[in-house]
Amino acid sequence: MSTTTVNITAAQVKDLRDKTSAPMMDCKAALTEAKGDVEAAIVLLRKKGVATAAKKATRATSEGSVASYIHAGGKIGVLVEVNCESDFVARTDDFKGLVHDIAMHIAATDPKFVRKEDVTAEAFDKEKDIYRAQAAQTGKPAPVIEKIVEGKMAKFYEEVCLYEQPFIKDQTISVSQLIATVIGKLGENISVKRFARFKVGDVNETVAVSKAAEPNAE
Repeated sequence: MSTTTVNITAAQVKDLRDKTSAPMMDCKAALTEAKGDVEAAIVLLRKKGVATAAKKATRATSEGSVASYIHAGGKIGVLVEVNCESDFVARTDDFKGLVHDIAMHIAATDPKFVRKEDVTAEAFDKEKDIYRAQAAQTGKPAPVIEKIVEGKMAKFYEEVCLYEQPFIKDQTISVSQLIATVIGKLGENISVKRFARFKVGDVNETVAVSKAAEPNAE
């Protein structure tokens, strides 16, 4: 008997839906394709979300909402604007939950930029020069040094760019993958436009605006 015809139980579908928030029919289809393997089904659903997000990346996002998150007994506060295509989607629980999670993530991790494309030339060159100087001290050949620098720059993006950071509630995915998952579920493009993070006693608040948040902008 083919394993592709095994029965997928309602409990399995519910378990996958609880873990991914994907639509029920998508969960059932993913479980069927994965032959009942929940972890494999999660990977399939994430790939579907990323693929859907890529297709919708050129769509304008002129609706959305601004949300706040206060953390650590009022010591840290975040304001974030997340955009979508329609007011209908902006009012859904899934979108509101995503915005809340992003605001909470920013409060916890303090990113400095929204995306890699938003990193200023000054910040990029400064970090690259530091990494190159550090690598040069190893005495390795120039091509090896450049490989080391490339690896460190990738880590730099992961540390300072919201979209590249591991999501605080699930370290196995990045914030961009989290957003892609919700795009796949809601069927609209979603993007983080800007955020601000304030901490009591810290005069250097973080304010970040994404240049790439509106795909059709020049």
